[in-house]
This record gives sequence, C-alpha cells and structure tokens, in this order.
Amino acid sequence: MSLPRYKVTMLALSLGLAATFVGCSSNPKKDVVDTGPKSSEQIYFDKAQKALDRGQYSDAAQSLVAIDTYYPTGQYTQQAQLDLLYTKFQQKDYEGAITLADRFIRLNPNHPNVDYAYYVRGVANMEQNYDGLIRYTSLQQSHRDVSYLKVAYQNFVDFIRRFPSSRYAVDAAQRMQYIGQEMAESEMNAARYNIKRKAWLAAVERGQWVVEHYPKTPQIPEALATMAYGYDKLGDKATSQQYIEVLKLNYPHLVKSNGEVNLRAARKEGNWLNKATLGILGREAKSQSKDMAQVEQQKPESSLLNRVSFGLLGNRDADENLESAPANESLYDPQRK
Repeated sequence: MSLPRYKVTMLALSLGLAATFVGCSSNPKKDVVDTGPKSSEQIYFDKAQKALDRGQYSDAAQSLVAIDTYYPTGQYTQQAQLDLLYTKFQQKDYEGAITLADRFIRLNPNHPNVDYAYYVRGVANMEQNYDGLIRYTSLQQSHRDVSYLKVAYQNFVDFIRRFPSSRYAVDAAQRMQYIGQEMAESEMNAARYNIKRKAWLAAVERGQWVVEHYPKTPQIPEALATMAYGYDKLGDKATSQQYIEVLKLNYPHLVKSNGEVNLRAARKEGNWLNKATLGILGREAKSQSKDMAQVEQQKPESSLLNRVSFGLLGNRDADENLESAPANESLYDPQRK
C-alpha cells in the first residue's frame, strides 16, 4: 500500500532535517589546544605583581595560574600559590580560597608561611557564613545557619594549636571570641523560641549549653535567667532558686523585687543587636554584618602579600589594640628568593 504524495513529502523533509541536526551535533567546535607557556616564569610573575598593585585580580589570577600550571617546580611557584590564595579571597571566591589553602597545606606542610594558608582558610569559612543579603540588612546571622562559623572556629582552633606564636594568632583568637558570641546568640535564639512554645526543658538545655561552652559571652545573663525561668515552669523550684541566687549575686537587676526572674530585661542585656560593640571588634553590630568581607589594603615596599592585613576584619582602630600586630604593620611577610 503506497503512501499519499503529501505524506511522502513530509517524511522526506523530516528525514532531511534530522540528518542536518545529526551532522551538526557530530561536528562540534574543536577544543582550544593548550600550546604551553607564552612567557617566562619571571615575566608571568612580574605581570601578576603589577596587576595586584592595581587591584586587577582577574589579570593577576591568569598570570598566577600560568605559573602554577607551567612551572610547578619553578622559583616563584609557592609564592604564586600564596598570591593566588590572596587573589581568590579578594575576588570573594571563598570556596576557591579554601580549596587553594587546603592544597597549599597538603603540598607544603613545612613551608615557612604555611600558617598564612591555615589562617586564611578560617577567615574564608567565616566569610562564607555571611551572604550578600545579610550584609545589607539588620538581620542577625546568628539567627540563621551558622554551620560555616562552626567550621571556621575549628579552623582557628587547629591554626592556633599548630602556630601559637604566629603573627596571625592574636587576630585568630579574637575571631574565635567573636564566633563564640555568634554561636551563643544562636543558642539563645533557639531558647527564646522554645520558651514561646512552652518547651521549657529544651529552653533550659539551650541556656545550659551557653553557660558551659560560651562562659565569656554577653549571653550569659540571659542564659542564667532562662534556666531559672525554665526550671520554675517545670516545677523544680529548688533548682530555679539556685539560679536566681546566682543572678542576685552577679546580675541583681535581673531579679524582680518579688524574687521572680526579669526575663525581658535579661533578653535586652544579652541581645546581640543591643550591644554597641561585641567587645572585640570595636564596631557596631550592624557594621559587623555589612563589613565582614572588607580587607584593609596596605602597600609596604616589600613582598606582595605584605600589602594585606586580614586583622580584625579590616578595622584599623581595633588593630591598634593588638600589641603584636599594630595598625601600620602587615600581618603577612613571606620571604622571597
């Protein structure tokens, strides 16, 4: 049985179009072939320095990647890797910076400046916790996901354990103190929610965690008040009274004249946004959330990364309080060959 003429025509057109598409897909564009280095290692390195001096991080990254790729055992390879680590951070590519830091630590465990890689890894994880939205609003990061802060805290613990005398150690310790306050606020935010839904035991456990693990944070008064309030609601008057006595001794204004806990006042005392500063960074809380990624630029005459200070989130006023890292001294001084 023969097909009608118009169906034969349509079938032929369909087959022709199919053949055309198959032909196109089977003949893709040729891949770009890497023909090797275009310049010497020295020229690549000099170009990277000039680009970094001008803040042209994309251009600098291209030259630094070329050194790392074409001269894996060259004179400037390790320096280029550190410079590229800095460049990625400046480009706000924090995941890339962390990857490069891990790689440098793995390949150069005994390098005299490996402490810088450990340090920047912690700072980059700290930065990942603050997305674009949080920087430009009054939202508290501690009321959102704090997983990267936990990782950053462990990074700094590892760093200080390995390099207690590093020039970055003071700054890392202060960052740990800041993270501790964020973590404590995160716990207390959960405790407030538990009180709101009358989950008294869960609220007490959150307060107890803050007292045990973050004993030097501004959230301690609220944590103690929460425990006293929660135990009272649970019917454990004796334990509640014990915490009330602690409050009377240390924070008497948080106990009402009738002996009850003033939970509202305690929340105001411990609330992160009600603090003029966090006590370690010298700036208001809202400024903290906006400026976490700011890195102070310095241009001393020596070494490339000597231009940068990650100290205290770029706060020059706070740097002046660091005996080991004054404001006019950089926190990184790799020695070059």
